[in-house]
Amino acid sequence: MKVLKILGLIFLLIVVIGAAGVFYVSRGLEEGLNVEINPVNLSEVEDGVYTGRNDFGRWTNELNVKVENHKITNIEIKKDVKIANSELSSKIFQKVIEAQNTTVDAVSGGTVTSKAYLKSIENALNK
Repeated sequence: MKVLKILGLIFLLIVVIGAAGVFYVSRGLEEGLNVEINPVNLSEVEDGVYTGRNDFGRWTNELNVKVENHKITNIEIKKDVKIANSELSSKIFQKVIEAQNTTVDAVSGGTVTSKAYLKSIENALNK
């Protein structure tokens, strides 16, 4: 009988931890999928390094965006709440540098993370 109570408590604990994990992972997901990314006008941006931040739950990040001759030449992660996926960030940053704008498609499999980075870039350059 005592063993059944202990097993029941362990099962309940696993269910609670699992529910908390699902809540954490999905928190802000809908908002992240629907965030609007606006274009930037680089003709108005002088040379320099601009910092952009996006407070977005577990996708919060801060980036440095380097501009030379009204062109984005480099983007680097300054702070990232989640563990940065260097492959995903490299892909989205390369898309932005090639397009010279934030109106690029998100990286497949990382839509919310892509949009969080794009919003930080937009925030840096539209100050």
